Amino acid sequence: MAGPSSPAPLNRRHIARAGALVAALASTALAAGPALAAAVADGAAGGARPTVVLVHGAFADASSWNPVVERLENAGYKVVAPANPLRGLVGDSAYTASVLKSIDGPIVLAGHSYGGAVISGAAAGNPNVRALVYVSAFMPDAGESLGGLASRFAPSDLDSAQRPVPYRDGTGSGTDIYIRDSVFRKVFAADLPAAATRLMAAEQRPIATRAFTDKAPGAAWRTIPSWALVATRDHAINPALERFGAKRAGSHTVEVDSSHVAMLSHPDAVVRMIREAADSTASGSAERPALADTGPRDRVLTSVGGFASVALVAGAVLVAVVRRYRR
Repeated sequence: MAGPSSPAPLNRRHIARAGALVAALASTALAAGPALAAAVADGAAGGARPTVVLVHGAFADASSWNPVVERLENAGYKVVAPANPLRGLVGDSAYTASVLKSIDGPIVLAGHSYGGAVISGAAAGNPNVRALVYVSAFMPDAGESLGGLASRFAPSDLDSAQRPVPYRDGTGSGTDIYIRDSVFRKVFAADLPAAATRLMAAEQRPIATRAFTDKAPGAAWRTIPSWALVATRDHAINPALERFGAKRAGSHTVEVDSSHVAMLSHPDAVVRMIREAADSTASGSAERPALADTGPRDRVLTSVGGFASVALVAGAVLVAVVRRYRR
């Protein structure tokens, strides 16, 4: 019989208990594996997905983004498509900037046509905007007017298709620009069905002439990564102007055989570009400084480390027990 100072005798029951402990820990780690893998995947995808904000252009409203919104939401993105006032570049940019400030977390900001000029001013100085997407859009530099920028290229069919209408509101008066119904489809949406474009012509939202004379308040594409879609059959904005803006900004650029409204006639191409922008900026590969990673991946690595530590300790206990038993 062992003396008072001797360790308690070991038997197979001790070994069995230690083995059961290791088996339980291994079972827990294996059960947690799928959840941990999913969390790692979420972390690799940048954690929380960015909110996609879509800004429409002239002669349209937010419903012009409907096919894009549907596809993005089906892919799991939160989408906001605010109304663009179309009253003037300075005021419209300020209004859109206020919408952006109401959104928490990262943002991918897209603009169509005149909306491209609006997002360039609205995103300036907002650190949450991680990417800009221009769809057959104006991309003015700070201090440029759209009229002055367009005058550097051959005129589009829009110049001769305009129908000016004077207006008066509570702040003063001015002139609205519509596209004449008779040429609306040719100028704006030649690759859409005629029945659809008749409705679009009847429901078009005019843009104030001031929008073409205001000086752009900012050029966010100078500091924020950008993507640009050039519509090669655009009759509202000269495609050469779209290429110029994309090249000057260093945008990731694709060309699509589309009319001015690529988001309606080629929504899949537009969605691919927006998702590429979202994925690239989330992974830090869009030429932006890498941000500290404090998201799900860190928590997963901590959990994995914890499991590994406990398992190692349990394994050491089992080895010690076996060695003592063999003695």
